[in-house]
Amino acid sequence: MFKNMFKSGCFVRTAHAILTWLITLVLFLHNTDLRRWGERGDVLQPLMFSAVVLLSVLLYFTVSLMDPGFVLSDDDTQGTPVVRDEELETMIPQEQSSVKQRRCGFCFLLQPMRARHCRTCQRCVRRFDHHCPWIHNCVGERNHRWFLLYLCVQFAAVCWALQAACSGVAFASSWPLWFSRNGFLLAAIGVTGVFSAVVLLLLCVHLYLASANTTTWEFMSRHRIVYLKHRDSEENPFDRGVVCNLWDFFCVCGTVAWERIYSRRANGTV
Repeated sequence: MFKNMFKSGCFVRTAHAILTWLITLVLFLHNTDLRRWGERGDVLQPLMFSAVVLLSVLLYFTVSLMDPGFVLSDDDTQGTPVVRDEELETMIPQEQSSVKQRRCGFCFLLQPMRARHCRTCQRCVRRFDHHCPWIHNCVGERNHRWFLLYLCVQFAAVCWALQAACSGVAFASSWPLWFSRNGFLLAAIGVTGVFSAVVLLLLCVHLYLASANTTTWEFMSRHRIVYLKHRDSEENPFDRGVVCNLWDFFCVCGTVAWERIYSRRANGTV
């Protein structure tokens, strides 16, 4: 049963929620800035902190539970064959000989360009970035922007929590007494400190990936990807400049025909 819970992501998601609210409870129970503001009648700061924490939890579950952009199988589209045919025709331009259809070696579906099979999810994901064990879901075309937004809010929450935890550390006449008074706060400082560093690193990495219109998989495995390995190491056929890349990343919500963009670049057109 425990193994099934871990595989389904229930254990990881529950642990994330419990840890988040446990640290929040520790910060409000100790003599931190959050508690002192509340005792003085200034409830705005505690309410804002609680709202940021709540938003981070909601975004976490949104990214964790939403469809990252799974490639539809014939069973998924049964009863709507016309829609499926139109999708394939739009995504894969048959008139361009430079773009070849590729079937996944695991699920045997036709893979759109930039899609990859995730062995953990056992599905092909459009514009695959990576499989994140912490959210127990893939990061792909549909949830990558939400993943980046989650990282922004999470970074604000853990940094604020780290500052609040440090503000509550009390002095004592001896080391044993100091540890006994501040044990929970020290644990909170340790957890939020580690999370601050990790989230900041992920945030910087994914902001760079979004600005360059590339993915973690493409960046790390360029030499093994058919449509990239024969190009120069600095050449990205999907790059349209930082501004356009960020606009497309955050504002374009539909499915993108990467094959057509790649074909236009291959033929020297924009």
